[in-house]
Amino acid sequence: MMQNVHLAPETDEDDLYSGYNDYNPTYDTEELENDTAFQQAVRTSHGRRPPSKTSLASSMGRPMTGAIQDGITRPMTAVRAAGFTKAALRGSAFDPLGQSRGPAPPLEAKNEDSPEEKIRQLEKKVNELVEESCIANSCGDLKLALEKAKDAGRKERVLVRQREQVTTPENINLDLTYSVLFNLASQYSANEMYAEALNTYQVIVKNKMFINAGRLKVNMGNIYLKQRNYSKAIKFYRMALDQIPSVHKEMRIKIMQNIGVTFIKTGRYSDAINSFEHIMSMAPNLKAGFNLILSYFAVGDRDKMKKAFQKLIAVPLEIDEDDKYISPSDDPHTNLVIEAIKNDHLRQMERERKAMAEKYIMTAAKLIAPVIETSFAVGYDWCVEVVKASQYVELANDLEINKAITYLRQKDFNQAVETLKMFEKKDSRVKSAAATNLSFLYYLENEFAQASSYADLAVNSDRYNPSALTNKGNTVFASGDYEKAAEFYKEALRNDSSCTEALYNIGLTYKRLNRLDEALDCFLKLHAILRNSAQVLYQIANVYELMEDPNQAIEWLMQLISIVPTDSRALSKLGELYDSEGDKSQAFQYYYESYRYFPSNIEVIEWLGAYYIDTQFCEKAIQYFERASLIQPTQVKWQLMVASCFRRSGNYQKALDTYKEIHRKFPENVECLRFLVRLCTDIGLKEVQEYATKLKRLEKMKEIREQRIKSGRDSSGGSRSRREGSAGSDSGQNCSASSKGERLSAKLRALPGTNEPYESSSNKEIDASYVDPLGPQIERPKTAAKKRIDEDDFADEELDDLLPE
Repeated sequence: MMQNVHLAPETDEDDLYSGYNDYNPTYDTEELENDTAFQQAVRTSHGRRPPSKTSLASSMGRPMTGAIQDGITRPMTAVRAAGFTKAALRGSAFDPLGQSRGPAPPLEAKNEDSPEEKIRQLEKKVNELVEESCIANSCGDLKLALEKAKDAGRKERVLVRQREQVTTPENINLDLTYSVLFNLASQYSANEMYAEALNTYQVIVKNKMFINAGRLKVNMGNIYLKQRNYSKAIKFYRMALDQIPSVHKEMRIKIMQNIGVTFIKTGRYSDAINSFEHIMSMAPNLKAGFNLILSYFAVGDRDKMKKAFQKLIAVPLEIDEDDKYISPSDDPHTNLVIEAIKNDHLRQMERERKAMAEKYIMTAAKLIAPVIETSFAVGYDWCVEVVKASQYVELANDLEINKAITYLRQKDFNQAVETLKMFEKKDSRVKSAAATNLSFLYYLENEFAQASSYADLAVNSDRYNPSALTNKGNTVFASGDYEKAAEFYKEALRNDSSCTEALYNIGLTYKRLNRLDEALDCFLKLHAILRNSAQVLYQIANVYELMEDPNQAIEWLMQLISIVPTDSRALSKLGELYDSEGDKSQAFQYYYESYRYFPSNIEVIEWLGAYYIDTQFCEKAIQYFERASLIQPTQVKWQLMVASCFRRSGNYQKALDTYKEIHRKFPENVECLRFLVRLCTDIGLKEVQEYATKLKRLEKMKEIREQRIKSGRDSSGGSRSRREGSAGSDSGQNCSASSKGERLSAKLRALPGTNEPYESSSNKEIDASYVDPLGPQIERPKTAAKKRIDEDDFADEELDDLLPE
């Protein structure tokens, strides 16, 4: 048994481990390259032959421990570690991982021409196009979103054909096809291409391979609702409702709400009531409750309106109380958390939900209050009591104020004032709102003292109320203290920069102070906020006109008439500006448009009549002066202008008849008698002496009046001042004088007069005792525009014919 055990000789006691590293050279794989027999076996088929009894020692497997092989004993315990060989001792580097062989060869490159790789790349491109389409839609670029969706659809069809050629139809990506078609239908709908959207939805719905595609019938119903095809909308909503399982409760409620809204639009209120009542019994919400009230209001059921209002009040808001956002302690960590969540997205959503609930409740109360009880006030009181007993108790005061505003709309100012005065002892917010409305009421009634008093009360109750500050500024503005009014408007803007009333009023204040640059700056800021406000555009144009920049004024007025094309004042102002610039054709166009929309503006009628006289179309001027005589029948000037137009056009008989009619209505008018004398003389009528006698008597009466006035002026120095004061008051009443009229003077004074046929008669047939009828008169002074027309009719005649020889 011990025969195979080799003991170390006694002579080797000094080296107990000698020979342990000796090994059979057969196992030395590093020397195989130099082994001639091994290399010969590899190069020939000898190495592939099955082993024989005389096989090499290397093929006999691993030798036993301690076995004697070729005279060499394998040690029982190996102490040679991995990597430590005799070759290592000869100088080879330690490299157990074979790093000396260099880097690994590169991976085999993908074959981009393979069908699988092309399909993979195309699928990736389709997904990218769908994402880009959705992003463009969210950014508001609907046209680009549709183009991307169409491109995705085209590439997806190419992808399907390639897949069918390479793989079996079962491997087609249905999810990608569904997303592409659904996105395309959505983009068609967003671009209001409803027919294409419906066709695309039909492709999805009819394909049985798409799971849950029946839900898209809701989208189809929405499209039919937009097209006002209510019967089909209801049909598709019901089909979608049938295909949605009962576990999806929220989705079913939304579809039923759509069905109820569609019933309201078709006037089927009883069916709508059934839908909304079911919703309120299963999952009550604010929109369904409000629509239920509208339906009951449409059918006129008072009791059901009350019950529906109570249901609406009872709908839970499911939002946190405001106390949650108040720090209970001085813990900095807690305060930091509360500060972070005080205005986050969730808090903003809660505020929006609460604001929506208050809006629905206020609107419903205003709607049903006049009809649920015997009177409007009693109905409002019932709504207020219901609100006070609910979670919306703070809305009760708002309802009371709304009640007062309703009184205002009904022109019942006394009841409105009494209702608002009830809030004088309430909390500051409500008191400020009530006092602001009271100040506004008294301001409208021109009771500025009371308006100022309540404005002070509103400001003292809530110094940060911009409406209260604006009303206070209005009362100060009415008293003429424009600088102080501007301070109140500025304070209102500091509290609320979006208070457009204060910004508009401060612009008007700067206009009064002749600070035109600041006024223009205010109105331009206001224009940036209210882009289509006609009042703001007019003020900007007016400020440019005051700054003597007519081109800018015309440009802003053009913007104004693009918004309100039928505003006669704006059109006439454009005509005035073009007239001042010398562009008569453009001025005529806008004056004519102004007259067409408002044919009662005396200034416009006067300009048009003078324009036709200037252009030698007296027949057309007649209709305008006849219109003016209808508007102001007591003004003899317009009837004289009508007669003058007949005379200028050569229709002397018509002119004579007109002058006779004027003389019958105004027997003391000197100008009419003068032309009657002239016409009767030229035509050779016998009435000439009668009219001449009347004219002489009137002239003598005029001389007597002049003498009395002169003697009174000599005896009293105050007579002149009294007469000037009277003239000033009269001229203030004749408000038609304007800068426009002064610009017309040159044109009207140049009208033809001395070369008319009837003036060729001799003056010797007229009584020589006549005096100039255009001499001193004591008639009421006329404004510039009216005086010019009188001069056109009378001053341009040959007065020498009527003077004494």
